[in-house]
Amino acid sequence: MELEESVYYSNLAYSDLDLSFTSVSTATTTTDRTFSARSSLALSCNESRSSITSSTTTPSTAIKNANHRPHCRHDNPNWAAIKAATTLSHDGLLHLRHLKLIRLVGAGNLGRVFHCRLRDNDHANFALKVVDRNVLPSKKLSHVQTEARILSSLDHPFLPTLYAHLEVSHYTCLLMDFCPNGDLHALLRKQLTNRLSVKAVRFFAAEVLLALEYLHSQGIVYRDLKPENILIREDGHIMLSDFDLCFQSVVSPKLENRTQIKVRSIRYSCLKDQQRVERVTEFVAEPTAAFSRSCVGTHEYLAPELVTGYGHGNGVDWWAFGVLIYELLYGTTPFKGRSKESTLRNIASTRGVRFRPVEVEIEESGMAEARDLIEKLLVKDPRRRLGYAKGATDIKRHPFFDGIKWPLIRHYRPPEVRGLDVKRSKSKEHVKGVSSPRRRRCFWKRLACLIRSKASRHSLNSNYNYYYYSYVSHKIRKCD
Repeated sequence: MELEESVYYSNLAYSDLDLSFTSVSTATTTTDRTFSARSSLALSCNESRSSITSSTTTPSTAIKNANHRPHCRHDNPNWAAIKAATTLSHDGLLHLRHLKLIRLVGAGNLGRVFHCRLRDNDHANFALKVVDRNVLPSKKLSHVQTEARILSSLDHPFLPTLYAHLEVSHYTCLLMDFCPNGDLHALLRKQLTNRLSVKAVRFFAAEVLLALEYLHSQGIVYRDLKPENILIREDGHIMLSDFDLCFQSVVSPKLENRTQIKVRSIRYSCLKDQQRVERVTEFVAEPTAAFSRSCVGTHEYLAPELVTGYGHGNGVDWWAFGVLIYELLYGTTPFKGRSKESTLRNIASTRGVRFRPVEVEIEESGMAEARDLIEKLLVKDPRRRLGYAKGATDIKRHPFFDGIKWPLIRHYRPPEVRGLDVKRSKSKEHVKGVSSPRRRRCFWKRLACLIRSKASRHSLNSNYNYYYYSYVSHKIRKCD
């Protein structure tokens, strides 16, 4: 059996890994992500979704080419570890007994998440989400099914990889990437002012924007964006999590042409700046036809059209994106009240967003652009909201993201943030003892600077120059 078929679905009726701990309270266990007061809610579900029963399920059809995803890292050790485990297995399948639980790292309204490793392999780390279907109502069981289906189709650097989907007895187990740096909400609380710098906010917001752009290009509306669902990988980059509240719609990708004026500045003040009109082709894939009446999400991040219950679409994600940037910059959400009810009233009211003063001596560079972006995202009318028509394509052009090279952002060095421990990965050339091209360029650059400095210092001594050139000319004559 091929690796894709053996990894993704296994009916494990006999496993030596006891899953009864998933019903135990987390009060005596140290966790990284706990069920907080800002949990996601689901008030109604009018969408037609098929539910799953609480009995033991049968293996489903395997997902083809599951581990051959072009946008995932080619040197991911997790795939190599899973391949080794399935190769040594007697039936070529990945079983729960192959996993070794390390600790409980989080709990939510659907299940619990554990840090685990494969037995006899301490280099590959995974997150195992365990859902007890016996304790969930049918409505939440459909959310579990939705999350498993969406995870199996993701292929993006800032979205999780589903390595295995195991159905055993009345448990559903999802094996995914593990993020040791916790979530963005916990990182925010580690800051002295409960806020991040503009540079750090721009970095994290840009990666979240790319993740949302990918989801929308697949017709997926996320509906649960908040710092608690933004995990931080070992290398400091983000990973969006929790897809149980998503819903999927049709999307029609298209290429659109537009003209822009590019200004080229001239060094000399007597000359005017040159302007050039360019024609730009943009890729647009936004599910503008998406529609749902379900009231789901976190109350501080709900969009006005979602609170009223008249129906919502893709615009709820861009509203939540504006609330996210606001909270990262100011340490609180813009419409937060004394209770959930007052918060919802503030969101549904006609009052616009108000910015709180930041307690810094000098306002950081970029705050004006950030406030302008937030104002355009937190527009009460979804049809006038930035991103409603063209999605991330319009948001990327905002001045707040000026200077970001979007295709290279996955290789950016994360900003230095208090409480964020980033592991610098070494290339294979460094491991083998061979210097990288970047290090070789730096070596030759330093050598050239050293030669120039010595030459300038020796040029002050005319006698040295005389003897030096005499020596050179002598050697040349001798060679002739």
